[in-house]
Amino acid sequence: MKTTLNTSDIARALKSDEYAAWTWNGARALAEYMEQLEEDTGEEMELDTVAIRCDFSESASLQDWLKEYQGEDCLAVALERAGIDLNGDEEDEEIDDLIRSFIQDHGTAIEFDGGIIVSSF
Repeated sequence: MKTTLNTSDIARALKSDEYAAWTWNGARALAEYMEQLEEDTGEEMELDTVAIRCDFSESASLQDWLKEYQGEDCLAVALERAGIDLNGDEEDEEIDDLIRSFIQDHGTAIEFDGGIIVSSF
C-alpha cells in the first residue's frame, strides 16, 4: 500500500520535521526539486524527511551558505578555503556566480525566492 503525495503534502512533511529548519519557500522548492527528480529518473521515491534533512541544508544566500559550509564568519576567508580565487574587484553577483559554480561542481543547488538549498558534499 502506498500514498501519492503532491507538492504541498511534501512541503508540509518537510516543514513539520522539528529537527529541520526549512522555511516554507525552501520546503516548497525542495519538494518541487524532488518531484522533478522523480519525473526525470522515472523512479518513484519514498519520502524520508530525516534523510533529506541530512542531505540538504538551507541558507538565506549563496554567500551565507559558503560561510556556514566553511565555518567562517569572514566571506574572504571562506572563499579562500573553498579555493575560489578573486581578483579583488568582483561585484556580489560575480561572487555569487563563483560560489554557484563551486556548488555545481560538487553537488546540487536549488535556488528559490528567499534563499538556497544545497546538497551535502
